[in-house]
Amino acid sequence: MLEKYWTIFDDGTDEIIEKKSRFISYIALAETEEEALKYIEKLKKKYWDARHHCYAFRIGTEHVLERCSDDGEPSGTAGKPMLEVLAGKGLYNVVAVVIRYFGGTLLGTGGLVRAYTKSIQAGIEAAVLVEKQLGYLVDVVCDYSFYGKIQYIAATEGVYMLDTQYTDAVTVQLLVPFEKMGLLRKKLMEASCGAIQLDEGEQTYFGIVEKEVMLFD
Repeated sequence: MLEKYWTIFDDGTDEIIEKKSRFISYIALAETEEEALKYIEKLKKKYWDARHHCYAFRIGTEHVLERCSDDGEPSGTAGKPMLEVLAGKGLYNVVAVVIRYFGGTLLGTGGLVRAYTKSIQAGIEAAVLVEKQLGYLVDVVCDYSFYGKIQYIAATEGVYMLDTQYTDAVTVQLLVPFEKMGLLRKKLMEASCGAIQLDEGEQTYFGIVEKEVMLFD
């Protein structure tokens, strides 16, 4: 599993005009090839009268499946440039579609590459991206006197406090970035002289969107 990777949180769409040809770009999250193909087919039906429906997608994070299509444009002028932009931006689990309405003027191979590149870049800029990071959900159980130290350690180490429950003891749920787990465990145990209970839960992906912590499956 990748510790960190960028993907799509909210879809993006934009449109550019090149020599009277319309290029309408769409960017979306797709975590399987089936999802990507369904998304492409949906846009083909929506823009059934367009001349071209070019696409590219990158599925997976370790063994990445990459596919692209020029859909009738000269070979290598549409799908490949689109795929190169997605890879260059370091995006995973993403599908991109560019619909072209021909404006009557030929752009040439160089012009087409530039147009599809520009179009896909515009679509990405219109989307909301998120960096998914691998982390742990950790429950820390301690007495009330140690709660302030947990708050301090979490704040200084870049660990997120998600929830706090107060009973005869305090239970704090922490979201700990993967690379910080070992150091956090050490600091908590040292600060409490081993007097806390630390329950490490499952690994999960999380991201920060508009300053809010989001958990992902």
